[in-house]
Amino acid sequence: MKVRNINGTSESTCKCGSWYDHWRNFSGQAITYCPVESCFDKVEVGAHVQKDSTTDRSWYIIPLCKKHNGKTGESLDIGNAWKPVSANVSMTCGNK
Repeated sequence: MKVRNINGTSESTCKCGSWYDHWRNFSGQAITYCPVESCFDKVEVGAHVQKDSTTDRSWYIIPLCKKHNGKTGESLDIGNAWKPVSANVSMTCGNK
């Protein structure tokens, strides 16, 4: 799966404590290293992304290292093993 970072989302919050915790709570997955192809840096954040597609404009959270979280405008290949979690808190942690 290919995704792109979304600019201007750093002030968004949720009840999970952090966006990385949000991803862990709702993905049911665990990860240590950045899922971007050929990256071996540790995951540090839950990043706001959109799927690199013209049909799905929803916002999602995926775990990334800080280096890849800071990359905007380019497509990031995270493979298909990692589940993106909706960033729409009314559908996720807003229902807790």
